[in-house]
Amino acid sequence: MKSAQVWIVDDDRSVRLVLGAALREAGFTPREFADAEAAQAALEIAAPDLLFTDVRMPGASGLKLLERLVAHEPRFPVVVMSAFTDVASTASAYRLGAFDYLPKPFDLDQAVAAARRALAQPRGAPPAAGAPAAEAELIGSSAAMRELFRAIGRVAASGLGVLVTGETGTGKELVARALHRESARAKQPFVALNTAAIPAELLESELFGHEAGAFTGAARRHAGRFEQADGGTLFLDEIGDMPLALQTRLLRVLAAGEFYRVGGRELVRADVRIVAATHQDLEAKVARGEFRADLLHRLDVVRLHLPSLRERRDDVPALAEHFLHQASALAGSGAKRFSPAALGVLRDYAWPGNVRQLENLCRRLAVLAPGREIGVGDLPPALLEATPAPEASGWSSALRLWAEQALAAGTPNVHGEALAELERVLLDAALAAHRGHRQNAAKALGLGRNTMTRKLGSSRKQKRER
Repeated sequence: MKSAQVWIVDDDRSVRLVLGAALREAGFTPREFADAEAAQAALEIAAPDLLFTDVRMPGASGLKLLERLVAHEPRFPVVVMSAFTDVASTASAYRLGAFDYLPKPFDLDQAVAAARRALAQPRGAPPAAGAPAAEAELIGSSAAMRELFRAIGRVAASGLGVLVTGETGTGKELVARALHRESARAKQPFVALNTAAIPAELLESELFGHEAGAFTGAARRHAGRFEQADGGTLFLDEIGDMPLALQTRLLRVLAAGEFYRVGGRELVRADVRIVAATHQDLEAKVARGEFRADLLHRLDVVRLHLPSLRERRDDVPALAEHFLHQASALAGSGAKRFSPAALGVLRDYAWPGNVRQLENLCRRLAVLAPGREIGVGDLPPALLEATPAPEASGWSSALRLWAEQALAAGTPNVHGEALAELERVLLDAALAAHRGHRQNAAKALGLGRNTMTRKLGSSRKQKRER
């Protein structure tokens, strides 16, 4: 039996070689191309059974190649690969007709499994291409976030209801906005309502609207959130706090797509996609009789979980730099940045308030931190006290890795740069531990006050020269 022909389009030769070897070992016949143009030319002569393509390459991108392929009758599935994973690119790939999206670096077994799934699928026309996606608002490159971006890309265009779960402050509304932005409803309204923020007696009117005179103070007709979101997306945040009586009415509206305003007799119809969110365990609330099981089933068609910040610590530095840049621009305080040591502290902190807490901290530091570089001593004492001290083996391993990379790159004065950074970190840490008191900080480090002052001056001079 003839083996399946699988083409690999990637400007990285090592990726082509390794992926090709894995596919060959799995029984496929791979063929490699260094750019989209070469693959496009080869398609004039023959076509593969499956094509893997990178996104960012010299010349035409992988998405442009995908777009060219699906402009005609598709003859084979396409798997898109990229190290630059975000909501916009994943959604664009799926919208253009990609069978799957693999974030780099990926496991070779995962790639082989994707190939087998693709080849097992019946051939069919991909969904029509949509408008270009807007810039993503979610930030992260950790494995958990890459998987979330991938799921959003798959679900966005489906129109299915989505339940977003995650702790308070993780950014559940950003997921809802991304789902709306990448859907066919993108040009229609996105309407958000925090059900926990509205008093129970007013929540029904907020959702469904009311007629003039329906209750005291209702001087005129009011369109509720369902009417406002007609044709678009309605985001119901903290759905677990909705009163039981209102859950019953919401269930009827979701089932029939029609409702009456409070005090009204005119039947109102609204075409709305519901995205709900909660930080609570809804299954436990159902078991306690606090949430309707049938409403949960209606809302929970697709569930997306947003990880807490402590579950994706590798994303903290990028998030912190992003928020600090935004806050500095807003405050007009000039560009600021975190020192490597400060970023290390931020990464190790548990962040009980998640992304929202980190963003608020960056806003505060943009205004209050005196220098252009924010060091450990500028961070709040409560944050420092809650961050566990790293083991010596941890930082020495990191130092060795840095030294090996610097030496391999031919960096000049590696010894001097390492000593300067070590000294700066120690000074920042000692000042933070002693609330900025130089004499006590100097004593803790085993230095004299004058030596401490001289070293601080030298450290600040080096900062200015950078």
